[in-house]
Amino acid sequence: MPLIPPAEFDRLLIDGTALLDLRAPQEFSRGAFPAATNLPLLDDDERHQVGLRYKQAGPDAAVTLGHKLVSGDVRAARLAAWCAWADAHPDGVIYCWRGGQRSAIVQDWLAAVGRLRPRIEGGYKALRQHLLTATERIAPALPLLVLGGRTGTGKTRMLAAIACSLDLEGLAHHRGSAFGGRPGGQPPPAGFENALAIRLLQLEATGAGPVVVEDESRNIGRLSLPEALSANLARSPLVLVERSLEERVQITLEDYIEAGLAERQVAHGEGGFAVFAHWLRDAMHRIRKRLGGVRHREITALLEDALRLQADSGDPSGHRAWIERLLADYYDPMYDYQLRQKADRIVFRGSAEAVAAFLADGAAAAEGRRLQR
Repeated sequence: MPLIPPAEFDRLLIDGTALLDLRAPQEFSRGAFPAATNLPLLDDDERHQVGLRYKQAGPDAAVTLGHKLVSGDVRAARLAAWCAWADAHPDGVIYCWRGGQRSAIVQDWLAAVGRLRPRIEGGYKALRQHLLTATERIAPALPLLVLGGRTGTGKTRMLAAIACSLDLEGLAHHRGSAFGGRPGGQPPPAGFENALAIRLLQLEATGAGPVVVEDESRNIGRLSLPEALSANLARSPLVLVERSLEERVQITLEDYIEAGLAERQVAHGEGGFAVFAHWLRDAMHRIRKRLGGVRHREITALLEDALRLQADSGDPSGHRAWIERLLADYYDPMYDYQLRQKADRIVFRGSAEAVAAFLADGAAAAEGRRLQR
């Protein structure tokens, strides 16, 4: 039966080949790959039973129990799901934890119904180690241009328009601030690391550079950047986008209030506004000590006024008042302090249009190469 050896892992991951993950749901939830679909051979309870039998009576007894648990209608239903996946992904590849019995069994069953699919040699464990090694190799030397600017300058929007870019907040499913949480939460650390490593492999394969990345701290929400990548960010040239406070308030209103509510309405239906309001209140509460008592009470009062107006009329414009206070009194002083530590890395600063032109006309690439030497 065909195996995918480690020498082909890069191609597989860079191309985004569809992957069928045969591990139990609990295993999958602790870390997976972006292109993976979880259709397990054994569910969590069945895997637990087989594991107990293995400890009590050895591998042969465990395999016998596994075949008993996945037989008859259960086997037929799971095989039908695997066949549907195989038909939808004719170039797809299968794997389990170590590329052993589970994926070999499913490979045999699929082959028996005319759907032979290769499996990963070494399984998830081998692919995961391959990606960790790739990050260790690529992250320290990747030529970066760091896109910085005050909160609300639309850095993430600009990043989305740049082909040779690394969207760390997108991979972390978090906007990177106290108000950065998104519906569905963040991926597990292993899932984030896997997705990041795959993106690094893709960027390396293009041979283009430098890679534009948003200025980030070591932590994005509850996830941490690999140390080598964080160190690279901290020493790479910096491009600053500048906007007026009025523009920044508008962008923040659109990206956090209007988009934030829309995301929660999609996720929670009619209860979306209540979830949205709780998210804003909780985020404001978490920065209360850094705001100070009086300022926290004042800005919170503005937030409550805005939520009442929005609940009554659907008008989000009331949020402008507290957003402006928070930007001017909290985020801007913090930004000014941090920028003083980075002043020697600045290679360009200007309006969004000027920065976009700088990044597009080749000057950024030349400057990035010079500073990386």
